[in-house]
Amino acid sequence: MEETTLAVTVVVPSLLAKVTGDQRELRVPVEDGATVAQVLDRLAAEYPVFDRRVRNELGAVRRYVNLYVDGEDIRGLDGPATRIGPGQELLIIQSVAGG
Repeated sequence: MEETTLAVTVVVPSLLAKVTGDQRELRVPVEDGATVAQVLDRLAAEYPVFDRRVRNELGAVRRYVNLYVDGEDIRGLDGPATRIGPGQELLIIQSVAGG
């Protein structure tokens, strides 16, 4: 991802960092009015395996993946249509099942 001041910081969990070149933070260029889905689309173009781990084949966020814009769960906002702008943070948390 290119470095720019008009960017969203995407925080990647350690489980997914191996498919982003071991990067835990990605800067994704955005314009005002961008959505979480558009940020994910930009990431998908550069990291297709990452995208398959975050979204299903229909483009929906997988149920075990939680996305937060500045600490707010997008499920309580507008989902992937949630607006996100320059300077904001998109935190991705991938649930881990076990027992």
